[in-house]
Amino acid sequence: MAAAKLSAAFRPAHALPHPMANPGYGKRDAPHQLPRTANDFAHLPPREAAVAAYIDRLPGGADISVKTLAKTLPYGQCALRTALNNLQRAGHLRRGREHLADSGSPRWITRTWFSRTARDDDWWASFTRGDVQREQPDRPAPTRSRAYILLAALGRTTPALSLPAAACAELAPLLTEWFARGATDDQVLQALTAGLPTPVHSPAALVRTRLTSKLPPEPAPAPRPALRVLECAKCGTPGRPEALPGGICGPCRGEAAPRPSTPLTSSTVRAHAAAARAAMVDRRERPRP
Repeated sequence: MAAAKLSAAFRPAHALPHPMANPGYGKRDAPHQLPRTANDFAHLPPREAAVAAYIDRLPGGADISVKTLAKTLPYGQCALRTALNNLQRAGHLRRGREHLADSGSPRWITRTWFSRTARDDDWWASFTRGDVQREQPDRPAPTRSRAYILLAALGRTTPALSLPAAACAELAPLLTEWFARGATDDQVLQALTAGLPTPVHSPAALVRTRLTSKLPPEPAPAPRPALRVLECAKCGTPGRPEALPGGICGPCRGEAAPRPSTPLTSSTVRAHAAAARAAMVDRRERPRP
């Protein structure tokens, strides 16, 4: 039954492409998602799993408003609105606003972020600050570093640069710095093997010299992260991430609204003082029984 509903959620091959939102709006993929698997949404009810699987395969910028989804999925707007709210509670979706840093524009853009990898409230709070870290799937840790493996394989394609195990271990930290600066394997191989002298008297010394003298420059600083604010899924009120657990604000969860802490204005203070003085005068002048 669940599989039937899941397959029904996808548009047939002959259908028109899913509508795109206006430029700058629509679906936004959350960063650092794990690779897609068949069990990404197995923890969700069938309807929510079908909607999530469909949205997951849409491109960035696709229109995922309730009205548009109702035209492409076998669910009505009310059911879809509930499903999207449930996806938000499950950590797959957040709504909010974003201001692009250094854009020179004062406008905040409405955003809807989607993640096939379910995220908790702490992750979404980090996301609004722009400091989320990449997650890695569970896999055995390699016994040898990427740099060591590349150096050990040099001799297969360039016999003149065959290196012993001790030299590979000694030179690996130098090559690791290349990778830290964004160099690819092909770029490293080109730097180490192009224009070799004939003969190569000391492969280890030549590799050391090239790894040191041809080290790429440090990458440019990363751009400032965008400013982001999350919004309540029900009423749309913006708030701090910790005030929106599951994407829902306190009043929408039935909690009492906090009392305002705004200081009283001077005119209000004078009015209260005048009322207190009037009450005291009235009490003194009132005849005693």
